[in-house]
Amino acid sequence: MAEATAAVSPLRRRMIDDMSLRNLSPATQRSYLHAVAKFSRYFGRSPDRLGLEDVRTFQVYLVSQGISWPALNQTVCALRFFYGVTLDRAEIPERIVYARTPRKLPAILSADEVVRFLEAVPLLKARTALTTAYAAGLRASEAVSLKVADIDSDRMVIQVRHGKGAKDRTVMLSPQLLGILRTYWRLARPEDWLFPGRGDKPIDVQVLHAACRSATKAAGLVKRVSVHTLRHSFATHLLESGTDIRIIQVLLGHNNLSTTARYTHVATSTIARTQSPLDRLTLEVVPPA
Repeated sequence: MAEATAAVSPLRRRMIDDMSLRNLSPATQRSYLHAVAKFSRYFGRSPDRLGLEDVRTFQVYLVSQGISWPALNQTVCALRFFYGVTLDRAEIPERIVYARTPRKLPAILSADEVVRFLEAVPLLKARTALTTAYAAGLRASEAVSLKVADIDSDRMVIQVRHGKGAKDRTVMLSPQLLGILRTYWRLARPEDWLFPGRGDKPIDVQVLHAACRSATKAAGLVKRVSVHTLRHSFATHLLESGTDIRIIQVLLGHNNLSTTARYTHVATSTIARTQSPLDRLTLEVVPPA
């Protein structure tokens, strides 16, 4: 399983085939292979010769190294897949525990902050891609993977292909975004990929991440802004404007409504419009003498 080896070992090949058969995304496959290879290197042995206690020791080591909770749980997913599917040892995966991830509310930009942020992006391609991400609630990977043909101006929708979980979905095409995209197209003339990168590939997501960091600083924002912050802001702003949460769920491509429901915790205007039970009472503030 060692990545430094030029030839692919039979065990690694079997895991790759198992992941391909289950249609795991290329990014997930790379992540799983990296995690299992790191597990193997830590003990200096092939992972099929390691057991549950070794997994626990490895998890303790990762925590001691300050690994983030999402990254730790990604490793758990990889090892569960490796033992449960590739090694067919069904008794092990359920005993590999996930970390309980602290529930944090996402950072949300106000409408004015969105404008300040986007106007602080100096490059046309990056600004247009980030504007599209906000306007349609896209993940970074979804924004960079858009093709010119995915913009359906007749039906005023955008086709998002191979989103998270390899699922396609349809989102709205804002009239203002359509105008921005048409201006961008006249200037940049993209042919296949809407936001082309080098060669025949789309722009790298790292370009958008770097643009976010520089724009955050240039706009003087104290919040940490990423592409996902724009997606969070999209959902929250829709909720605050009265859009049904089930529609937002579909637009975001969430499987579970509970995932979308967390935006109710940060939709401040919705909270402000909610009547307190105190308002239904007649209460004298000053006690009688």
